[in-house]
Amino acid sequence: MEWIVFFETWIWLGFAACGFAILFNVPPRTLWVIFIMGALGGTVKLICLKLGVNIILSSLMGALLIGFLSIRGAHLRHSPPFVFAIPAVIPMVPGAFTYRMMLGIIHLTGENDHAVFLQLLQETVDNGLKAFFVLSALSLGVSAPMLLSRNKSIKETKPNKFLNKLFDSKKASD
Repeated sequence: MEWIVFFETWIWLGFAACGFAILFNVPPRTLWVIFIMGALGGTVKLICLKLGVNIILSSLMGALLIGFLSIRGAHLRHSPPFVFAIPAVIPMVPGAFTYRMMLGIIHLTGENDHAVFLQLLQETVDNGLKAFFVLSALSLGVSAPMLLSRNKSIKETKPNKFLNKLFDSKKASD
């Protein structure tokens, strides 16, 4: 029975990733890769949560998988890696924590009892920090593989070449 729920979750994660991909108007040839990446990334997050890993590290693991797979998908489908990574990672965004944080802020404005106010404040800050750190883990997990697998060094990029020429010409004129 648990395998059926697992497979159903896998399918819905893939469809959510494809929905965001269609919303962002990605090329149709990339949709099946985005489906698989969204499903695998979300599944890794859910498996880590089942094993007792906290939600921040679980999100980081799923996003790292999506980041590495997006580089491979970019080579297979001849599109930039972010075309694959962004729609695949969006279903892992912590909407529940953000929603609870916003509700907490609304309830804080009308609370008069000091003890209840402090309890609401603690829950609101807790939810906000969880949402912030999960979003940070998702962005780090998606971007780190792309930064680590660059072919050119930062010294070979165009802005750096321009600055080198600028400073070399100043030294020559002195």
